This record gives sequence, C-alpha cells and structure tokens, in this order.
Amino acid sequence: MGERLDPDRFVDEVRSANRERDAQRAVDQVLARAVSEPARMIEALGEPRTAGLHVLHRADDLTILNVAWAPLMLLLPHEHRMWASIAIYTGREDNVLWERRGAQVRAVGAASLSEKEVFALPEDAVHSVSNPIRRFTGALHVYGGDFFATPRSEWDPETLRERPFDLEAARATFQEANERFASGR
Repeated sequence: MGERLDPDRFVDEVRSANRERDAQRAVDQVLARAVSEPARMIEALGEPRTAGLHVLHRADDLTILNVAWAPLMLLLPHEHRMWASIAIYTGREDNVLWERRGAQVRAVGAASLSEKEVFALPEDAVHSVSNPIRRFTGALHVYGGDFFATPRSEWDPETLRERPFDLEAARATFQEANERFASGR
C-alpha cells in the first residue's frame, strides 16, 4: 500500500484538474488514482457505516461528495444539469441511464460500477442509482458545478413524469435507508 491518502490534498488535486481544458477528463484521472487503492481511501475517509451525502468541497464551479449508499438502497431518476463523475472505492453502484421522452423518461442503458471504477456522466444525463449489495457502498461523486444550488429535475418512480428535484426528499431517502438497515429489514 502507498503513502496515506490526504483528503485535503485529494480535494486540491480535483480542484486543479477542474481548471483544465477538459475538466471532466482531468478529474476522472484524479479519481482513478484515488480509488486505485481502495484501502487507502477507506483509511482516509472511513468505512461507510451510514448512508449520506458527505461534502468534501463545495463551490460554484465544483462539488465533491463522499456518498455512502446503504445496502439495497435506491435513488429515483434525476439529472444534475452539469457533468458528474463517479468513482467507487468500496462496494457497488448500479446506474440506470434514462432518456427524456417529453415530460417522461425511459430506460436506455445501465452501468454497474465496482471498486476502482470511474464513470463519467455528461451534463444532460438522467440516471437512477442503486446499491444492489447487502453492505454499504462508498463512492466519490464530483460535479462540475454547485450540486446543491443548481435547480434540476427528478422523475416519479411510478409514473416516470418529470417534477422539480426535491433535495430534502433525497436526504429523507438516505435517512430511511439508514433506518431500514438499522432495523434489519
């Protein structure tokens, strides 16, 4: 195992990569190095034990999150309206890719991500996320903008109809997943 991963240095490297001409590609390279030794990332950030969105950096041009997915957790279809890159350092994350059809979406693809993998989403991507395994998943999510301040859409899981993204409902989904995990359901 290499030297200890410094979270502050990692954030600085991502911020520097975000200033490159092809920011997403440069960020993906930083992410690939960061998750190439998952044990170092776990040592630096801790083993995921509760689901949540943990902010490592937030600015107008860049958001870096340490996302922990509870076992068997599902997040409904949504968009970011900015590019996003995902890197898995423990567990698995399945993404269903959706295509807009008027006010609805339809599934058009999928990507299953495992440890050490990086996945880039373009600015216009719509995806849903699940953790299909029975243990927590840890992932770094990097966004080319302010994830929390950018208005965007989500789609109802039953009707697949578009509606404004509800950050508080998303946070409640993480909390419900934690409660489900704690109760053993």
